Amino acid sequence: MRVTIADVARVADVSKTTVSRVLNGKGEVGGVTAARVREVIARLGYVPSSGAVGLARGSSRTVGMLVPSLAWPWMGEVLQGVVDTVEAADYGLLLFTCNRGAESVERFTGQVSAGAVDGLLVVEPENTLDRLTALYRGGLPIVLIDDRGQHPAFPSVVTTNREGGASAARHLLAAGRTRPLVVTGPPAFGCVRDRLDGFRSVLPTDLVVHGDFTEGCGRLAVERLLAAGTEFDAVFAHNDISAAGALRALRAAGRPVPDDIAVVGFDDIPMAEHTEPPLTTVRQPTRRMGETAARMLLDRLGGATVPDAPVVLPTELVVRHSAP
Repeated sequence: MRVTIADVARVADVSKTTVSRVLNGKGEVGGVTAARVREVIARLGYVPSSGAVGLARGSSRTVGMLVPSLAWPWMGEVLQGVVDTVEAADYGLLLFTCNRGAESVERFTGQVSAGAVDGLLVVEPENTLDRLTALYRGGLPIVLIDDRGQHPAFPSVVTTNREGGASAARHLLAAGRTRPLVVTGPPAFGCVRDRLDGFRSVLPTDLVVHGDFTEGCGRLAVERLLAAGTEFDAVFAHNDISAAGALRALRAAGRPVPDDIAVVGFDDIPMAEHTEPPLTTVRQPTRRMGETAARMLLDRLGGATVPDAPVVLPTELVVRHSAP
């Protein structure tokens, strides 16, 4: 059954006139109310008929954000940076996830094509870059957060992944560690390749285990090398979750950290300072990434020129007890 404007009004607890005003960008509708109406539009899958579409891009005062999942450890910080910036400009935020795979992408595409948002912030879900590029070329302003080394043909905000890997290697080398194990993320990600290349440029190693950014991959990598009798004096994990798994495996095996084996992570998510021992890690400025991307998009919506070249934010080594 086709979703109607009356259905949207009922679920959003507003009048049909209010829904119509939000759709057409006319009349005075508060930012919170407008955002609620647009959230209901997205949830119900309402697409205005051609006769009802009065919505023109630039008039909704709503920004969309597409993410793979809210379960990613650093997503909350990115999202908070976006929310703070968008709300300060009196824009609403419409959040899309890809929890249902292709079905989610189709619904997202329908809402965007119907003009539900003025512009889009993206933490790229897998296999969506071509579709996003087509939307951008069709006139939708887009800013990508963390381009994974894909270098899209539209604006993006990235961090210094290669330098982050190199800073971890320099720190370990200065501490006398010469036989490191590297536990990577998925090798298809450009950020993973950059972190590994940066690390190896300072501290070459053939002990590399490709992982998936989970606690289990860090734990299993360490367990298997210990069981095989392979000697290593440090672990560089490509995210803090994997590093926490490595810490767990070393603790279970009775290998003291950092006296026997030092451990360094990447991201500096809130849990990093609460591991046992607290984790030395490469900090990504995740909240600032969200703020910067949102500011770029709002500038673009305001008529300013935004460079297509990536905006690069620096990483920073944070030294704690796991690798002093």
